[in-house]
Amino acid sequence: MSTLYEETTVKAGAPPAAGVGATGEEFPLFRRARKPAPLDAILAELQATAELPLAQARTLPAEVYTDEAYFDWELDHVLRPAWLCLAHISQIPQPGDFLNLDVLGEPLIVVHGKDGVLRVLSRVCPHRAMDIMPPGFGYDGHQHGLGDRREGVPGCGHTRLFLCPYHHWSFELDGRLKACPEMQQAEGFCRDDVGLKTFRAETWRGWIFVNLSGDAPPLAEQFTELSADIAGWKPETMKLALHREWDCPFNWKVLVENFMEAYHHLGAHCKTLQPLMPAKNTWTEAERAHSVRVNLPFKNQPPPGEADFEPIPTLDPEHHAQMAVFLGHPSFLLFSGPDRLFWYRIEPLGPDRSRLHTMMLLPETALADPDYAQKLALADQMLVDFHMEDMEVCIAVQRGFFATGYQRGRLSHLEMPIWLIQRYLAARARGTYPTLDRPAAPGQQ
Repeated sequence: MSTLYEETTVKAGAPPAAGVGATGEEFPLFRRARKPAPLDAILAELQATAELPLAQARTLPAEVYTDEAYFDWELDHVLRPAWLCLAHISQIPQPGDFLNLDVLGEPLIVVHGKDGVLRVLSRVCPHRAMDIMPPGFGYDGHQHGLGDRREGVPGCGHTRLFLCPYHHWSFELDGRLKACPEMQQAEGFCRDDVGLKTFRAETWRGWIFVNLSGDAPPLAEQFTELSADIAGWKPETMKLALHREWDCPFNWKVLVENFMEAYHHLGAHCKTLQPLMPAKNTWTEAERAHSVRVNLPFKNQPPPGEADFEPIPTLDPEHHAQMAVFLGHPSFLLFSGPDRLFWYRIEPLGPDRSRLHTMMLLPETALADPDYAQKLALADQMLVDFHMEDMEVCIAVQRGFFATGYQRGRLSHLEMPIWLIQRYLAARARGTYPTLDRPAAPGQQ
């Protein structure tokens, strides 16, 4: 049997000056020639657009996907106040396991403590602001780049303590300062008062989330409906089996919107997903405050494929007759199958740059399948095939936002998820959440 987890880096994008298409060709990313609208005007237009009924829905101003001032507003009002998913517990299963990530400019460690508690710590040393495990410094634990390739958790490290390479200050796995050489002459210095900053973290259904602002409502309260949606998969018992990383020269919302609407099955996925799950049969459930669910019924009940594992027996019957996509606002993305879950983690890096991690979770029983290695390879290729189709259109869409020929378009009823995302952003601009100060939009079935 092969190792449980395969990690591959796919360069499907590049720095902001250039992009790379699915076949590897390079092309320039345009920059808007005209001056962007002021932030207050962008937010006013966001509100006006979100107030339209679905039958009149339209796309947002291009600045929502290109403007630095608007991106900064999102950081402060949408992303930092939200729960952001960082990892799955199968990546750091044992005390001492840890994973390094950079999220919205914050160098973070997700660590499984000696006491069994899963924490999110800052990597910034409280002495002289050194990143205690910077990428490329030869330390294990970075999800991309260097990492310990032990079975099951590549990209993760294992340690008894954290050691800053600058002055060799050391820290316990809960962030407390353990030792600090030659500090005995610093008047009033108390080791117990110093440590790595701890961020608010919660574990939900097997995923580890962080709230950078520290004041979000409890995660379990926000994801009540989403928890019921995915309960049958028992994701807290699943294992991370595949991981690919993508450099994305487009805004994070371009990916989220593309992920959530199935209208593009007609075009981008006309040979892959459309024959299996026709766009016209897909439908979106009623509006929720913190999540979106879209159902993708199979055209015909498909026979088991070469890449399929045994169906998960605890699923509701509907999930054997369809796939579904889920968004936990603002950026937690799941795509379900009868035998697996796909999980996407998008890292916003700027108004026109993102980093994406596409992952697949399997039930532990699948690991015992005698054809596990072959099926995993086929599943990996399938994931790449349809995601490359998405990368092509997302890159091209971002270029369109910078063009002077950009026009705001009308939305199809099959793009209801995009309309719901608009309503979420507008609600955050009002300091609330959808359905709390407006009636919930009804579902489509």
